[in-house]
Amino acid sequence: MCQPATRTAVPVQNSAAEQAQARVPGLDRFNAVPSAEAEAALLECCGSRRWAQRLAAHRPFPDVDSLLAAADEAGYDLAPADLSEALTAEVSPGLHHAAPHSAHLALQAAHAAYESRFGHVFVICLDGFGPAEQPDQVLAGIRARLAHEPDQERVVTAEEMRRLARGRIIELVSGS
Repeated sequence: MCQPATRTAVPVQNSAAEQAQARVPGLDRFNAVPSAEAEAALLECCGSRRWAQRLAAHRPFPDVDSLLAAADEAGYDLAPADLSEALTAEVSPGLHHAAPHSAHLALQAAHAAYESRFGHVFVICLDGFGPAEQPDQVLAGIRARLAHEPDQERVVTAEEMRRLARGRIIELVSGS
């Protein structure tokens, strides 16, 4: 069996300019606000109080990647009750009001079928899809996921919630 070569890590020292460039103004604000305010902001990203409290308690985060890693870890640790709480705060993705009436009806029927089967709203992260593609992605997602067994869908739903939370955290700390 081969043994990995032993290497001594050489610490990398970044210049002050590089460190300042890596800082995100919104992250600095997020790190500095009172815990209750941070929790409230995080609840907008994911509706689980336990998740929000855990992240708020681990501040300050040195960079956005650390915050996102902590958010992922907290998301993986959600108990079923925490996931249910988070799903209660979610709104099913809809269509632009100018979409054809038939499209609204089809989406309403798909959401109703999903909620009847799984007992919670359908969630999907649509990052990377333009507004014109999103309705098709939502309908295709619902149709595909209706075939899942409840345990399989619980795993997919939790992953979609983590992806949604990541995107919302990025918006939160982007300073915009």
